[in-house]
Amino acid sequence: MRKYNKRLVKLGTETAFSVSSEANILSKNGKKIYPFHLGDINIPTPNLIRETTRKYIDSNKNGYCPSEGILEFREALAQDIGSKRGVVYNAENVIIQPGGKPTIWKFLTCVMNKGDQVLYPNPGYPIYESQIRFQGGEPIPYGFNETAEGYKINLDELKSLINEKTTILIYNNYQNPTSASSTKDEIESLAKLCIENDLWVLSDDAYFEIRYSDEPPLSIVNIPGMRERTAILYTFSKRFAMTGWRIGATIGPKNLMNQITRLNVNDESCTNHFIQCALAEIMGLVDDEAKLILSELEERKNTCVESLNSISGISLINPESTFYLYLNIKNIMIQKNYNDIERFRLDALNQIGFSFCTRHHFGAPKKGEDDRYIRLAYSGINKKEILEGMKIFKDWLENS
Repeated sequence: MRKYNKRLVKLGTETAFSVSSEANILSKNGKKIYPFHLGDINIPTPNLIRETTRKYIDSNKNGYCPSEGILEFREALAQDIGSKRGVVYNAENVIIQPGGKPTIWKFLTCVMNKGDQVLYPNPGYPIYESQIRFQGGEPIPYGFNETAEGYKINLDELKSLINEKTTILIYNNYQNPTSASSTKDEIESLAKLCIENDLWVLSDDAYFEIRYSDEPPLSIVNIPGMRERTAILYTFSKRFAMTGWRIGATIGPKNLMNQITRLNVNDESCTNHFIQCALAEIMGLVDDEAKLILSELEERKNTCVESLNSISGISLINPESTFYLYLNIKNIMIQKNYNDIERFRLDALNQIGFSFCTRHHFGAPKKGEDDRYIRLAYSGINKKEILEGMKIFKDWLENS
């Protein structure tokens, strides 16, 4: 009998997509669904991007291009990324990717050896753990503390996990699913640990621009000694509502980027040519339209927070980043006589069409973790449906 690679059993998945499949089946059968489950964006990509892309499609920019990306785009992105983080990057520091995810596996392929321990956030993006395990590393989760100011990295726990086998820290400021935003002190503490223990860092910057504060975003590469040991995962999916366009980049030290380019050659050959041409032309011109996306997301966020805080048993701070709300619903589950959060999720989905992810979709809860959390994404649902869905959710929780 023909056999499959034994390593496949180590490969995880992005379980939010399985929730989406469940919701889609119900929707096709006539059930009204309120889609708070998937971090997709139902806001149109800015007109300037679409129009400029059409221009390059029509001018036949549809062939192969350099595996590292076209020079003009890499130069534009180096300036954009560097200026927003207070560091200098050049084209040699930027390698274009077909989305954000490729940076995760390519970075690990380049710097992780079999048996290396990799620190990653839990709860966090599930592909981190999946790729660490699949490629032969040992995933070591670190967690967060729930505070009056939001979720903060448990630095004491993180420090205790570092040993001679630890080689990499994965760090996601402006975090999925908790919306955690690091203070300057927290970032400096992380940098100190990385420098003292000579760790590589993957800085997942997917939500770097999805912020509702007037304060400039903070980046770990700005700390002295961090630029040369950090690779940035960058994507246009969130900033310009381009989730389906599959365009992103890896930004980091030149020698590491040379190795990433070799992986590009062996994997996808190159990233879409005409999209790169378009973004290279308009990188500095499309921010006004991006602000409209952010304004729409902020309005949705405030609507969600106000609605949720009107529900008995829920107390939620208004986060300053991402497009997720991470709720502790332990009291709600007690009131509703639920012991199983997956049963709670499925009942909310099947009975009222209110669809969301739970803590379990973002890594296994750690030993002794007895709180119960759900994540609501408001990027793929408009304000009218938010208000309607929240009313139905509140009535279901308080009256059924």
